[in-house]
Amino acid sequence: MHVSEDTGAVVPDQVNPLTKEHEKLERLAAITEIEAFNLPSPHMTPKHMLKLRDIIIDQLAHAAFDGVVITHGTDTLEETAYFLDLTTKFESPIVLTGAMRSSNELGADGLYNLVAAIRVAGDDDARGKGVLVVMNDEIHHAANVTKTSTSSVATFQSPQYGPIGLVTKTTIHFHHAPIIREYVNVQSLTKRVAMLKVYAGMDADIVDAVLASGYDGLVLEGLGQGNVPPAVVPSIQRLLEKRIPIVLVSRCFNGIAQGVYGYEGGGKQLEDMGVMYTTGLNGPKARLRLLIGLNQHDQPLEMSRFFE
Repeated sequence: MHVSEDTGAVVPDQVNPLTKEHEKLERLAAITEIEAFNLPSPHMTPKHMLKLRDIIIDQLAHAAFDGVVITHGTDTLEETAYFLDLTTKFESPIVLTGAMRSSNELGADGLYNLVAAIRVAGDDDARGKGVLVVMNDEIHHAANVTKTSTSSVATFQSPQYGPIGLVTKTTIHFHHAPIIREYVNVQSLTKRVAMLKVYAGMDADIVDAVLASGYDGLVLEGLGQGNVPPAVVPSIQRLLEKRIPIVLVSRCFNGIAQGVYGYEGGGKQLEDMGVMYTTGLNGPKARLRLLIGLNQHDQPLEMSRFFE
């Protein structure tokens, strides 16, 4: 992206300005460059993410790359990162990075973040840790990281967990690693999953619309530890009776969503009805997890275990 001198709007470049820095980057690694898409990140879809996954699989099958770096717009970067984390199983690191300042702005951070990402992707200690996000001298895991500010260069944070490593001028330092890695074999995306943020006074018709529109699953960003207004409970029940899986996460950044409260619309009632809870994921990532689970290629997943 660059800032237009005529309008002041931030618009896409026809040519990625980072390609002009090829000589500098070649000092860090032997780089093979592929332009998968030239899209603003709000234009990304799960089908783009799947195509990107397929490009990575093809490249790593035909050459001995030590790592993969993806430059990506920041609005949906965390979603692409998590999608790739669930649908790849390489020891070689896959690292996503981006920029919060446009390429022709004072203090542009794109090249700096790209250099850091290449250094991480080529580091032996990055192997086997899944998909990583490198921004602002921090290394985050795809499952935990989220964009927390609209404009700060320190926007990418991992609430409750923190970064798993740091980038310094001379070293790549990892101080912890994911406990488990998961892989789901997905070849196509035919199922659809909706996501709704729960709010005070929410009416049932918006949940009924999910059923009427033919969605195959629903994620709810619930209140507190995982509660909803009583008015939507009958609609939730109707979806469950149609065998449409519903996953509930919390609107809160920190804490664990779980079935605790026993009142109408409380988490314990929802859990007893068959609503699934998951821990450590925000709504968009829970949506991708359900989407990937529903589109599992080999055999249907046991959803309750997949979301434990």
